[in-house]
Amino acid sequence: MLENNCFLATAESCTGGMIAAACTDLAGSSTWFERGFVTYSNAAKTEMLGVDAALIAQHGAVSEAVARAMAAGALAHSHAQVAVAVTGVAGPSGGSADKPVGLVWFGFALDGQVHAECQHFPGDRAAVRTATVRHALLRVVELLTPRPSPGG
Repeated sequence: MLENNCFLATAESCTGGMIAAACTDLAGSSTWFERGFVTYSNAAKTEMLGVDAALIAQHGAVSEAVARAMAAGALAHSHAQVAVAVTGVAGPSGGSADKPVGLVWFGFALDGQVHAECQHFPGDRAAVRTATVRHALLRVVELLTPRPSPGG
């Protein structure tokens, strides 16, 4: 974040603020961490991030569309240039055939684009949440790391 001279915002559902906590556990994080939104309920996603309630109703809270909207909303409602959003089923209950326990959608907003991806993590609630935090932060680093240009 420092190398890219930017701030990070988080929008979290299934992790309940664990990504923001991992960031702010680091001394000096105030120079690159802007804010975190814990939007556990659908109402919070709508009220705090501007996620359209119709989008949640159509796709469900755990979906690509909602993860993308959460990431975009985190940028729109902050002063950050990079946002990560997570929404998933941490368990042990709440899963379904379409959205099993361990399914997590990630949204990443930066450089005027929103990326989304889905992961399925094994284990209990704690393992799913921990894996979600790890994946979210590693992907932010990957997305911010410049790739060498071809041939050079």
